Amino acid sequence: MESASIASDLAHEEHHGPPAPNVSSRVEAQFLGMLLFIISEIMLFGAFFTAYFFIRVVAGDEWFPIAGISLPKAVAGVNTAILISSSFTMHWALEGARNENRNALRVGLLTTTLLGLTFLAVQVNEYVHIGFSPQDHAQGTIFYGLTGLHGCHVFIGLTLLTFATIRAFRGHFTAKEHRGVEVPGIYWHFVDVMWIFVYSTVYLL
Repeated sequence: MESASIASDLAHEEHHGPPAPNVSSRVEAQFLGMLLFIISEIMLFGAFFTAYFFIRVVAGDEWFPIAGISLPKAVAGVNTAILISSSFTMHWALEGARNENRNALRVGLLTTTLLGLTFLAVQVNEYVHIGFSPQDHAQGTIFYGLTGLHGCHVFIGLTLLTFATIRAFRGHFTAKEHRGVEVPGIYWHFVDVMWIFVYSTVYLL
């Protein structure tokens, strides 16, 4: 009886702090957090798309082109191909992390970052030469608002990729621990898919 009491006291002394949390879900917290964040971003883009289609219905025949202004569909199409290709390089980088292929991981992340920077540079150049500004008309406002919102997400994704690339070159990721590549990858794929909707809606419809 006394030995059992001593063992209980020793076990109590070894445990410090609050008890371990009860995890009822099999989904990891980081992964679940990113999914919930992406859902909230889809709702944000949904609000902008709603405004876009509302203005199109109200404007009627006065939609683009306005006063002879046309959107650079070909340039935006090439830019779309650049961004979509970055999803493949991102997947390559993640597979490199899972298979302990550090060269594939580093080159994949670096290539994805460069492709993202190229996309953003082309979009900024498009803004400079497009021929109208946000305050000119409602169509211009929603065009800059929708594409600019996506551009902000590309910038955030590039920031995440930059940190992941730095860590990759420092040898931080392994086959068992590569969450720092997987989470930015999920976000980057979301950015790419969302641009397909933006390009199809704004430039092609």
